[in-house]
Amino acid sequence: MGYVYNLAKKSEQMLQATKNGDTKRMKEILQFAHDTEAPVLAYNNEVELSSIINLCYLSARNRYWVEREEKAGKGFVDFIFYSKQKNEDGMILELKVDSTPEDAIAQIKEKNYALCFKGKLGEEPRHTGRILAVDISYSKRTKQHRCKVEILDNGDNIN
Repeated sequence: MGYVYNLAKKSEQMLQATKNGDTKRMKEILQFAHDTEAPVLAYNNEVELSSIINLCYLSARNRYWVEREEKAGKGFVDFIFYSKQKNEDGMILELKVDSTPEDAIAQIKEKNYALCFKGKLGEEPRHTGRILAVDISYSKRTKQHRCKVEILDNGDNIN
């Protein structure tokens, strides 16, 4: 179980780095996972990057319901992490290839993805903690990752 144990440990480090806004550590873990887990011929494939994200955030599934391509606000969010406890951080994760982290955060805001944490008309809010906008960008040319984490809301003022 050495591999599984180490994977779970790195995955937990990724989750904590994200919640702490430690983008340097996030990038290190992502880069290592991408370089060691992705097949060379599929390295630049966006689907492969999604698989790497699933692997890097594997331990998050203990505390979150992780949804992919979910309808949110005025679009579809790449990954959304609904906390199983209402007061823990919720996360919206957007992947970008050959784009900037700022573009992804702007997309999250413009399309009002955080609205999904409020629930539907007549429902109780799904979340009362912070909402983190998380971007993971990847450059096909340089084969490097960039990350950005921004607090969208403390949970009280979702539009």
